[in-house]
Amino acid sequence: MKIDRAGIPFIVGALLPAGVLAVAGYPRWGVPLAIIGAFCAFFFRDPDRITTAAGDAVVAPADGRVLHAGIPEPGLAPAGQWQQISIFLSLLDVHVNRAPVSGRVLDVRYSSGRFFPAYRQESGRANEHSEVWIDHGGQTIVCRQVVGILARRVVCRLVKGMDVGVGQRFGIMKFGSRMDVFVPLSATLRVERGEYVLGGETIIASLLS
Repeated sequence: MKIDRAGIPFIVGALLPAGVLAVAGYPRWGVPLAIIGAFCAFFFRDPDRITTAAGDAVVAPADGRVLHAGIPEPGLAPAGQWQQISIFLSLLDVHVNRAPVSGRVLDVRYSSGRFFPAYRQESGRANEHSEVWIDHGGQTIVCRQVVGILARRVVCRLVKGMDVGVGQRFGIMKFGSRMDVFVPLSATLRVERGEYVLGGETIIASLLS
């Protein structure tokens, strides 16, 4: 299985000293570091996903449990009229993020902030986050990478003007976090609170054709 390149420093930073300790004759001292390295390799795993969604489908940009699906929570949505789907990622979920639709990147906005637990409502507004706006055939979809109490950094590899394909990898959130997706009011939501979704595969909404 692939490993996202953002995880290489964490993995090497743990396994290298563990190996040095083993060679030096202190293997037991290196066991905790080896365990940390193994966990980091697991956390930064990047499995292949097959996206078979039709052109009007919005797919989950991340693995996790649906926290909210419906009218936006107070103060969370960008300016305009939207429906909101929020996904919570635990430490055990794949944290590689994928484009929810194909289209042209209209904007990428980074905001510094706090580090509330990602399952709390205020995290979507107050926490550090990166927001990606995508134009899909004249309809705008916004996905927001939100850090949590452990996730202290988001990695977004998109820039304004890029073309993306649905399900295309575009970044990663380092350790437990949240993804908010905003779709037009005309879209039909396909998930409910409590459902588990897979990034790049699960259809979370359908756009008006």
